[in-house]
Amino acid sequence: MEDTCSGMRRWEDMDIDILVKIFQNLNILELTSGVAHVCSTWRLAACDPLLWKTLDLSILRSNFIKIPLEPYVYVDGRSDKTLTRILKIALNLSCGNISFLIFHYNLYVSDDQLTYTAERCPRLKRLVMPAWNRIKKSGICHAVRMWEDLESLTMPSISSPLYLMEEIGKYCKNFSELKIMGPCDILFASTLAAFLPNLKVLSLQCTMLCKDALIIILEGLKGLEVLNISHCLLVEVHPPPAQKRVLKELDKSILDRASRLKKFLTCMDDSCIMCQRTRNDEGLLRWYKYEEDLWKVDEVRSLAV
Repeated sequence: MEDTCSGMRRWEDMDIDILVKIFQNLNILELTSGVAHVCSTWRLAACDPLLWKTLDLSILRSNFIKIPLEPYVYVDGRSDKTLTRILKIALNLSCGNISFLIFHYNLYVSDDQLTYTAERCPRLKRLVMPAWNRIKKSGICHAVRMWEDLESLTMPSISSPLYLMEEIGKYCKNFSELKIMGPCDILFASTLAAFLPNLKVLSLQCTMLCKDALIIILEGLKGLEVLNISHCLLVEVHPPPAQKRVLKELDKSILDRASRLKKFLTCMDDSCIMCQRTRNDEGLLRWYKYEEDLWKVDEVRSLAV
């Protein structure tokens, strides 16, 4: 019996490289479920930098209800505790190696959770933001100041973009790519031109886009190389009482200004399903109504998730 037992391999005898390859096939729920506690070898493998270049939390969503007062959502306490637990385990195992962080747009992260994450992701280069509702100005500004290496941001639209773009322009010197999952009005466009004039890539797909805002972007973002307005609801706004007018095609004033770009991605085809969806949703695409991972798609490859 002793001879038989002595010939058996133990868990801690497994090759670390093989363990890392196995762990690379686990999602974040599986990776934080206890594999690091099996033995010292498994923990060493679970901390390998190859596992933590990207922290993909997109399978996590908040259990919430909408309420009439700020922050306009109430998040179930168990949902919050689950996110906090996963963040603590994942960020502890990652040892500061995360360069790409993905949140689901329907994950309502708190200020404390965002700050905790920012402090433990000092090398972050690309961020896909969660919903804004529970994140205060002080919280996101504090996070941006710690993300000096940030190069790319995908974000829901924000009602007061001034402070965020100002912080990014001030602290993130390598910032070059932005995707906005929501309407882009004149205020937003003017803010981009003021604080991120050297932005190289901008995606505004599947949203309402004011023609005047588009002109500001094309004239004000001097360093812009790639602009994606595919499936946008392009509108022309006139002084009241006149109503917004939906444009069916791009006119010469837009095309001439866009001619300097390396890529100008557009689609305003009535037969296009995505264009139809944007129109039906009145310029604010309700992603939850459609295919599960549709929100991750973008015509700009570097912005696809």
